[in-house]
Amino acid sequence: MIKKILIKEVYLPIIYIICAFILYQIACKIVDKVLIINKEKKKKNSLALKREITIVNLIKSIIKYILLIITLLAILSVYGVKTTSIVASLGIIGAVVGLAFQDTLKNLLSGITIIFDNHYMQGDIVTINGFRGEVIDLGLQTTKIRAYSGEVMIINNSLITSVINHSMYDTILYIEFPVSKDVSVAKLMEIIENVNKKIIKLDEVEEEIKALGIEKLNANNYIYKVQINCKPDSHFNVNRKFMEYLKEEYDNNNINVPAEYLEINKK
Repeated sequence: MIKKILIKEVYLPIIYIICAFILYQIACKIVDKVLIINKEKKKKNSLALKREITIVNLIKSIIKYILLIITLLAILSVYGVKTTSIVASLGIIGAVVGLAFQDTLKNLLSGITIIFDNHYMQGDIVTINGFRGEVIDLGLQTTKIRAYSGEVMIINNSLITSVINHSMYDTILYIEFPVSKDVSVAKLMEIIENVNKKIIKLDEVEEEIKALGIEKLNANNYIYKVQINCKPDSHFNVNRKFMEYLKEEYDNNNINVPAEYLEINKK
């Protein structure tokens, strides 16, 4: 009899834990399978895909906590604890826990708001409370942001007071560059067209270069302005490539670059 009781108290909890683990793995695979299917449908919609990945991570967290609670109650019942009374007392316990863990609940509600209001998603480039970087993890309690230099900021969701999302919309890049007065506008259009053939092949570039026209006339040169629509937070790389291709065209046509600064603006 004693042996049976021991077997029950030792092995049943282990079985419950194993079953919970298996159920969690199965649930995660089902959720991931749905995500993979939707990936095929959303190849060109990166914002929707990132939002879905974040929501899937949230669903996995909820499943994990639900299974954890159910497993804990099942194990307690093995040791003779009346779980029905525990469940009935959850209202009172919930009130006490709510008072004791106010900050945790604030973080939880803030995390849900951030996800469903689409403030930012995992993989977005953001500036939060003055810190800029990539969102590497968005949880129910905290957000982790990695700067380009490698530092990682971990911030409670309830403490996030300001967010600038650099990945939500495409970047409109404006480039102003000086052109020698000896270069005709027609020749410059030919050069820009040659640059366009190269830059449109970049993954970051969404549309062909738009020639906006002469921005300013100086004594020895004129300033020309172009517009390039590119993917979020890719303007620095696109600007560098534009300048590289422009220099190649200048060299090919024996054109000297005027001694003027080159200016980059984005919107």
